[in-house]
Amino acid sequence: MTTDTTCLAPEKDPMGAAIRDYYSTGKAGRLRVFSSQFDEDEIPVAGLFRTYPEMPALEQKALQLAGGLILDVGAGSGCHTLALKEMGKDALPADISPLAVEVMRARGLDARLVNLFDPRLAGQFDTVLMLMNGSGIIGRLENIGAFFRRMKQLLAPGGCVLMDSSDLRYLFEDGDGSFAVDLAADYYGQVDFRMQYKNVKGDPFDWLYIDFGTLSLYASQYGFRAEKVQSGEHYDYLARLTLR
Repeated sequence: MTTDTTCLAPEKDPMGAAIRDYYSTGKAGRLRVFSSQFDEDEIPVAGLFRTYPEMPALEQKALQLAGGLILDVGAGSGCHTLALKEMGKDALPADISPLAVEVMRARGLDARLVNLFDPRLAGQFDTVLMLMNGSGIIGRLENIGAFFRRMKQLLAPGGCVLMDSSDLRYLFEDGDGSFAVDLAADYYGQVDFRMQYKNVKGDPFDWLYIDFGTLSLYASQYGFRAEKVQSGEHYDYLARLTLR
């Protein structure tokens, strides 16, 4: 399966619309999240503008480790790039949301409107940064080979990917501590989402949460070494992926 290389249309960009509203007015409506697997949820838009002290420990650790020329993938409002800039580091933010890119540029960042898998995104990066459940951009487990091949194209010699994710197995935990996962079904970390902000409705998209064991196994198959740098409080973790 080939990975998607497109960007969003402004009228199909609910998160970008929420980011633009918050940047323009200091407040935003509800950014609603729907899934066929879960109940309706909501993303606090103010949290997308968090500063370094407000970031979770895993994100702070990733920003500390990032070095050289950094590609900030799925940069959103640009909060990670801005924090890196304050640390004296050189980062290029990229996102598929035209409205988020518009906001990042208004915040003084040289943001790129481009999909990670678009060959027009080129360069040799010392760090590829993928935060806020960054593995989600892979979409589905069947795309992971394309993801690792893409990382080989983008990484400079000695470079690394810093990516966080969560292991959703806790959703299948029984009272006795065992896990009732159907091994014959699709991988349990594959989730479909759709977002809505006011009257802006986005198209459904796939999002991949990957447990570290599975990530490490695939990394090895494609010539990478996976290291769990730090674990979070609730089945989340930060991984560093380096070419062997």
